[in-house]
Amino acid sequence: MSRKAPKDDFDDDALEVSKPKTWAAGVPGVTAALRDSYDQMGVRRTALTLLRVNQKRGFDCPGCAWPEGDRRHVAEFCENGAKAVAEEATTRRITREFFARHTVAELGERSDHWLGQQGRLTEPMIRRAGSEHYEPVSWDEAFGLLGSELNALDSPDEALFYTSGRTSNEAAFAYQLFARAFGTNNLPDCSNMCHESSGSALNETIGVGKGSVLLDDLYRADLIFVVGQNPGTNHPRMLSALERAKKEGARIVAVNPLPEAGLMRFKNPQRPSGVAGRGTGLADRFLQIRLNGDLALFQALNRMLLEAEAETPGAVDRAFLAEHAHGVAAFEEHIKALDWDEVLEATGLTRGEIAATLGDVLAAERIVVCWAMGLTQHRNSVPTIREVVNFLLLRGNIGRPGAGVCPVRGHSNVQGDRTMGIYEKPAPAFLDALAEEFSFEPPRRHGLDTVDAIRAMRDGTAKVFLGMGGNFVRATPDSAVTEAAMRRCRLTAHVSTKLNRSHAVTGEQALILPALGRTERDEQAAGPQFVSVEDSMGMVHASRGRLAPASPHLRSEVAIVCGLARATFGDASPADADWTAMERDYDVIRDHVSRVVPGFDGYNERIRASGGFTLPHAPRDERRFPTATGKANLTVNALEVLRVPEGRLLLQTVRSHDQYNTTVYGMDDRYRGVKAGRRVVFVNPSDLEALGLADGATVDLVSEWSDGAERRAPGFRIIAYPTARGCAAAYFPETNVLVPLDSTAEVSNTPTSKSVVVRLDPPA
Repeated sequence: MSRKAPKDDFDDDALEVSKPKTWAAGVPGVTAALRDSYDQMGVRRTALTLLRVNQKRGFDCPGCAWPEGDRRHVAEFCENGAKAVAEEATTRRITREFFARHTVAELGERSDHWLGQQGRLTEPMIRRAGSEHYEPVSWDEAFGLLGSELNALDSPDEALFYTSGRTSNEAAFAYQLFARAFGTNNLPDCSNMCHESSGSALNETIGVGKGSVLLDDLYRADLIFVVGQNPGTNHPRMLSALERAKKEGARIVAVNPLPEAGLMRFKNPQRPSGVAGRGTGLADRFLQIRLNGDLALFQALNRMLLEAEAETPGAVDRAFLAEHAHGVAAFEEHIKALDWDEVLEATGLTRGEIAATLGDVLAAERIVVCWAMGLTQHRNSVPTIREVVNFLLLRGNIGRPGAGVCPVRGHSNVQGDRTMGIYEKPAPAFLDALAEEFSFEPPRRHGLDTVDAIRAMRDGTAKVFLGMGGNFVRATPDSAVTEAAMRRCRLTAHVSTKLNRSHAVTGEQALILPALGRTERDEQAAGPQFVSVEDSMGMVHASRGRLAPASPHLRSEVAIVCGLARATFGDASPADADWTAMERDYDVIRDHVSRVVPGFDGYNERIRASGGFTLPHAPRDERRFPTATGKANLTVNALEVLRVPEGRLLLQTVRSHDQYNTTVYGMDDRYRGVKAGRRVVFVNPSDLEALGLADGATVDLVSEWSDGAERRAPGFRIIAYPTARGCAAAYFPETNVLVPLDSTAEVSNTPTSKSVVVRLDPPA
């Protein structure tokens, strides 16, 4: 199965490759951020906007969810954060004339970068059945069409309500209430594709599906593992936290198949040493692990901890285990039978490298393990993260200051959306509270996650798709299957600030509903409004836009949800909700939240306090574990070595430095030495020699799966690169086509984008 690559606006012959960088940020980071900002916003608008990013009276960055803490710089943003703000606060506009010039088919042939560079959407648009173009439509007609199509469904479960992680707490709460009042739990979201494995593993083992550390814990840690994560590109402000942790005495172990510049050395542009000096070396140890070898690594460390008890008293915290842990005996019996040959094969590491890492562990009282999608997008991701929890529990490193689990999430409010009820498998207690607050019976049957939503559209059992932000068709796997599935819908609608490929992949009819961005003023009938978000560490704070809206026709996400609810329900809303009052004044929504969601009591008062507030976390705050056993659960996880046939490589999909999720800011990857191109594949030189391939050659990437199916991504240039032997890397979304819809992680159903067996073929 293959699909022609979208037309790009860059000449493939212009691609330049240089040596990868060995440090991140510094003056080039500042220069790139300001260059893009000036280009999109102009000098004055840049100054007025960037100085409000992540400030206590400003707006939350629409990029990543890294927390700010109490000590904030005047310039509290990173390079990619500045680019995200610039693309939202841009002075470029997409008008009705733009859509008159370009057919939907023409837009589908443009690159992701080109689409994103066209500017802000300015008015609602509709693609009517049989038309080749979008055309303007009034908000009333758009809401009326959506409401009538929803009401015409044979079942509420034929509708899908997707959510991107940039949606505010207030909009997310109203959105899930609308979906459940309509009668479905079909609330797929971007978490299903990234950190669902983390939530699944953490809920089972410690009883809370979120990280257990706060920012201050990183500064108090003795040892920090950064596993399957590239903070230099994906969470750049994390580098400042790691720099401070180093200053406080922490050691850092980086575990990654790729050497990432941000984990080698950080030149903090806020410090003289980051501008004129050498900066700060971050990783004290780099374990260049083979893809999918993380489970084996942590099992090896766990076995060695048990063996070390004889000579090192306290190697295992027996008092903690006796009081707080369940399943210790079964875990020990299993881990003591670990096969060292399998460990070394799975990890690609030497026994000496693992033993040296154990020395770091034994010397540390307080340990934090951070991870991102390098751990969450494998078939065995949930067992891997459960083993990470085993590792921390053995040393008593959950519920101790300076220690714990730290899944580092991407989108700026992806964690908050889940807290607000954006989940296809809601907890009974949440539904009970919702029922009591709004005097209706919400649906109890589980809904569809992202992968199952695509299957439902493919099979014709889901007919209306509404996306609250995001770029669904480029964020999801099996691109050809996903796009064909979307085209089977009767209606597709997207709440968006900017153009993306999802707007070019439509159902019989399609709507584009333009929304206010984080940077913009939100004026409603009761006056100026603000929203709130939850960061990656459970801190909730306010976000207030200050710029004039890009168009007078834009509506806030809250206003869009409430307007749709009125059009769908009329005067007979199943839930006893005053949609007009919620749209008029977001305090009304927050009052509802305070009575439905634990930890949000006094929401309106607390969110107005400087810096916001921290949500409770029982394992961290009380060493209380709300699991099925009432204790922290040590688990037994089978080690299955992922073996790749001869002549094949194991591919992971990654972001470029000039990218955030599916948004491509530019065609360069400065840290990896790539300029003016994205269709590249990074391969170890020794593997190239063994395969008889040359650096610079062009190949097709062909994925191979156990069912015999193959998928092809054409026209990738090979770059000889120091990745782990037997492993390769290429950018998404270009390589999403290689991942079958049915290849997902056990338990979490997350696509396996980090474990793709490929061969490198001559161009077809």
